[in-house]
Amino acid sequence: MVVAGTAWHWVDPDAGAAKAAAVLRPQGRLAPFHHLFQLPRPVAEAFGAAYRRVLPDSPVDLPGYLLEPAVDAYQPVFTRTADGIRRAGAFGEPEQWRYDWDRTYARDEWVEQLPTFGGLTGLSSTQLAQLQEATAAAVDALGGHLTVAYSTVAVTAVRRPAPPDS
Repeated sequence: MVVAGTAWHWVDPDAGAAKAAAVLRPQGRLAPFHHLFQLPRPVAEAFGAAYRRVLPDSPVDLPGYLLEPAVDAYQPVFTRTADGIRRAGAFGEPEQWRYDWDRTYARDEWVEQLPTFGGLTGLSSTQLAQLQEATAAAVDALGGHLTVAYSTVAVTAVRRPAPPDS
């Protein structure tokens, strides 16, 4: 099995699928997956307002992005992954699997994760602190915790046997 957790979007879909096909045995499975989350509206709006205040020139419409269903926003990534798997010519038809789940976070648990979010890793410590403060205030307004809806989505396919030598 070849698994890539929340990282395949950094991999060229054709090269990644070809490399996976090269190392998998017949009936082996390629299964890149992502964990996508949907914030409660008050937290998404507060975070988006803080993001606009801290990064007014950002081309990303963060409030809109956070309020859009995450699976819908990532569907082009899943489509590119499936297309790369098809173009490798070594796999059966890709399938998209989805598992929905929730996790409740205390305010500090959630705020401590923010520096790990891809779009925030390049911020200055001052900018990040401002985003964390605004997010903490939004979570406090919800009673000090928030429940985040997640979807785990895998695009997966099984390695076909290599064609016999002719």
